[in-house]
Amino acid sequence: MKQIITHFTDDDLYKLTMCCAVIDNYPRAQVKYQFVDRDNRVYPPGFADELRRQVELLENVVISDEEIAFMRERCSFIPEWYFKYLRGFRFSRHWAKVWQDAEGHLQVTFEGNWCDTILLEVKVLAIISELFYIMTGQTDKIKLNEYYDKSYAKAGKLLGAGCVFSDFGTRRRASLEAEDTAVRAMRDCQNVCKWEGKFIGTSNVYLAMKNDLTPVGTMAHEFVCAIGGMYGPQMANHIAMNAWRNTFRGALGTYLYDSYGWDIFSMNFSEDFANLFKGLRVDSGDNYEQLMKIVAKYKSLGIDPRTKQVIFSNALDTQKAIEIHRYAKDLCIPSFGIGTHFSNDFEDLQPLNIVIKLVAAKITESWGFYNDTCKLSEDDGKHTGKPEVIKRFMEAIHFNPNPPTED
Repeated sequence: MKQIITHFTDDDLYKLTMCCAVIDNYPRAQVKYQFVDRDNRVYPPGFADELRRQVELLENVVISDEEIAFMRERCSFIPEWYFKYLRGFRFSRHWAKVWQDAEGHLQVTFEGNWCDTILLEVKVLAIISELFYIMTGQTDKIKLNEYYDKSYAKAGKLLGAGCVFSDFGTRRRASLEAEDTAVRAMRDCQNVCKWEGKFIGTSNVYLAMKNDLTPVGTMAHEFVCAIGGMYGPQMANHIAMNAWRNTFRGALGTYLYDSYGWDIFSMNFSEDFANLFKGLRVDSGDNYEQLMKIVAKYKSLGIDPRTKQVIFSNALDTQKAIEIHRYAKDLCIPSFGIGTHFSNDFEDLQPLNIVIKLVAAKITESWGFYNDTCKLSEDDGKHTGKPEVIKRFMEAIHFNPNPPTED
């Protein structure tokens, strides 16, 4: 079996930026992650054994001088000290445990230093996705020539409609070649004429380098969720925004707000943060309802929402993005991060519905226990974590604003 991940920066930019922020703010933090297949899929016999071998092969994947030079040029917000850290970074098989239960369901956990294990998630998800198609004999459905034309047509529709968009598809791609084909097609379409819209790049740093594009991305839910585990969900967004500001000084100014839902985030999103961050990212819930909450919040702070960016990334396809753009363009500065629809949209090939979520954290290795954490999605049925932890966190943030008074 071929080695699936062979380039260190074959990863989402936000994993690298979050790693930088973790070292800067929580250098001794320890975490646990848990794999979830939302379809409760049965994997082929021997799948865990091959996945374990692929994780072991990551130990020979190190960052190259070319990758460092590219990130220095295109990611000016990254401090120089972080490149020295990346030069010395080495993966370890001991951070991950992989097995299948008696029914064949896949089990994957990570545990270790947060600044180490944070760089496993996207790579392992991409390995699982590609490996599944290989081991189930479905690679013949990945027809790249046809996919180039299909991706080019998608880009033409989005660009013609005025959409600003990027590729977010690494974690559930059919293969690296499939994602590369889609990115190349969208780049080529962008370059043929002067469109109203714009293809701004890809979250995959290696593919951005390969195709002379800008790597895009800021943060993921795990940054807020780990802080929620260490300090509680009520102030997690406030602490996370302060930590992000401490590291990037106003750069990378799009905040992912929905780790614990809109209501508690809104209470933490004060005027100083609203002015500091360039915009917000919608990743769950009804896109239109979330947009109107964002617009109302900015207006309540005396800020014109038309000056703020809103990135939509919640299970989008071409048509959904175009429809949202038409609705949102006079309310904010909309843009779109589109994932699986770009990197895994082949006929008769079902994308995996898989995630790896951070489920426990402690601020230092000297603590004898972890604090459980969870993610509370705006989409019903997509909360991630132990049921009792989800219940406890929901009770903590859904307080009664008008408690009964005593007689």
